[in-house]
Amino acid sequence: MKSRASLVVVPLKEAVSGRNKLAGYIQEVAAEHLAVSAMINSVEYYDLHAKQYISDTMAVDMREIYQPFLARLPFNSAILDAGCGSGRDAVAFEKLGYQVTAFDACDLLAAHAGRMLGRSVAVKRFEQVGEIARYHGIWACASLLHVSSKELPAIFEKLWRALKPGGVLYCSFKWGHGERLQEGRLFTDADAVRIEHWTSDLKGCSDRQSWITKDQRPGRSEQWLNVLLFKADA
Repeated sequence: MKSRASLVVVPLKEAVSGRNKLAGYIQEVAAEHLAVSAMINSVEYYDLHAKQYISDTMAVDMREIYQPFLARLPFNSAILDAGCGSGRDAVAFEKLGYQVTAFDACDLLAAHAGRMLGRSVAVKRFEQVGEIARYHGIWACASLLHVSSKELPAIFEKLWRALKPGGVLYCSFKWGHGERLQEGRLFTDADAVRIEHWTSDLKGCSDRQSWITKDQRPGRSEQWLNVLLFKADA
C-alpha cells in the first residue's frame, strides 16, 4: 500500500504570523549583510582615496573642538584616537603632552598616521577594541559615522569599557536622522535623539553634551553634530 502524506491544516492567523516572522528574519539578515558590505566598501574607498582624504583634512583647524574635550582630561593622560584617519588629531594631542594611542581600519591612513607620529599605528576596526578602563579620553572624530545604526550601541559599549571612570568620550557625526550610501560609503547621520538611543545603556554615563558646527573644509557646507559623553567616577 502506498503511503499518503497527511494534510496539516494551519490556522490562517498562525500562517500569517509565521510568514511575517520569516519576512522579518530575511530583512534582518539583509540589513546585516548591507551593513557589513557598506563598511568594507567604506574601507576600500579610503584605500583608493587616501591621498586626497589626507590633503582635504590634514590642515583643518580643530582647536575649538579640542578645547571642551581636553578641558576634562588631566595633563599627560592617555587618549585613544579611534579611527584616526590622517593622524591630524593624534599628532596635535601628542604635541600638547598627552599619551596617544591610535588606530584606523584603512591601512594607508594608519601608515600615514604612523609616519606623522613616528611609530606604528594599528590597523583595526572598532569591534576589535578590547581594552578595559585604559584611557582617560577617547576621540572618535568623524569615524563612527561609517558604522550602521544597528551596530552603534555595541560599538559605543566597547569604547565605553575602554574608558576610565571619570573619563570623556568625544564623537562626531554629520547632522541628520538616517542612513545613506554615498560613493560606496555608509553614512549614519545623527541628532541628539539618536545619540540618546545609541548610548542609553552605557553604565555610569553621567552627562551628554552636544553642539553643532559647520564643516571647516573649503567648499563644504555640511553641519556636524559634536558629542561629549561623560563617565562617572568610580
